Amino acid sequence: MTAAPKPRARDLGLPFPGTPGRFNAITDVPGVEVGFCTLTDPARKMRTGVTAILPRPGTTPQPVWAGQYALNGNGEMTGSHWINDAGYFMGPILITNTHGVGAAHHGATRWMIDHYADYFRKEHAWAMPVVAETYDGVLNDINALHVTPDHAIAALSARTSGPVAEGSTGGGNGMIAYEFKGGTGTSSRRVPISGQAYTVAALVQANHGIRPWLTILGRPIGHLMPDGALQSAEMGSIIVILATDAPLSGLSLRQLAKRAAIGIGRGGTPGGNNSGDIFLAFSTANQGPMPQCAPAMLTKQELNIERLDPLYLAAVEAIEEAVINALVAGEDVETVKPAGRICPAMDTKRLCEIFSG
Repeated sequence: MTAAPKPRARDLGLPFPGTPGRFNAITDVPGVEVGFCTLTDPARKMRTGVTAILPRPGTTPQPVWAGQYALNGNGEMTGSHWINDAGYFMGPILITNTHGVGAAHHGATRWMIDHYADYFRKEHAWAMPVVAETYDGVLNDINALHVTPDHAIAALSARTSGPVAEGSTGGGNGMIAYEFKGGTGTSSRRVPISGQAYTVAALVQANHGIRPWLTILGRPIGHLMPDGALQSAEMGSIIVILATDAPLSGLSLRQLAKRAAIGIGRGGTPGGNNSGDIFLAFSTANQGPMPQCAPAMLTKQELNIERLDPLYLAAVEAIEEAVINALVAGEDVETVKPAGRICPAMDTKRLCEIFSG
């Protein structure tokens, strides 16, 4: 049996701005699916996993138009060089721990070869999945290399639309944010532009920040809730994945990805030197064949960059809320390195008192 999910930040009465989608999750973007493989075994000092995001359904591969940006590059996101050159990627996005990148990449490649079997059999196709990471070595024996290619395949096989589990799920299982238990968080916003409604949504793997920095909706929560702090310096990272159904170019998507720096900054982080703050934005619009299978002349829709300010604001708001959703979903967890301490869950009762006072 599994415990009932905790109330999310908005359900606690925190006054987040903006209008979320039905699930207030990255899966509010049509077609986007999320799956998890969560690995927990205290006897093996194992608390880690893999998160999988599939932007497009189906067994026929299509380019996913994208832009990437790193506020601070102390981390990894594979495939980013090609995204920056070509403005697209193909297949899934995986998020895991720092030492699990190779295994997750291997598993994602195997899954792509099997899932897009006809394409790989007929074409000179190559697989370059996006795999990102944050460090979970405080709560997990990261050097034991618990993550395997099969775990990546399991996360992809478990993908669904609808509500997304948060906190200690998938790659977020061993993560700490602002010295509270962190992990996976998500949120979305609905945005009208020239009479058309679009969705912008975020999924984060939050593993960043120290307690004194933490700010929630302008309140100095880190100073008001100082108990249980674990460290004096930044030791983690944050991965932000932004999804939208708005038709955007690779350049515009890179501009959207840059706004993740403002979104995480609203929570108080300045982007510490040891933090890998790495962001990816993708659009599910402009479906079509892979470029090597397409005609010489391509026709795509693209929103005027002068009209994108509402999307930028939506991205900032969704990221801010996604990080807090990760925090309020946390539970107390014993540390592995150093052994025997407790990484605390955020005290949501105290949080509510601060906002009701």
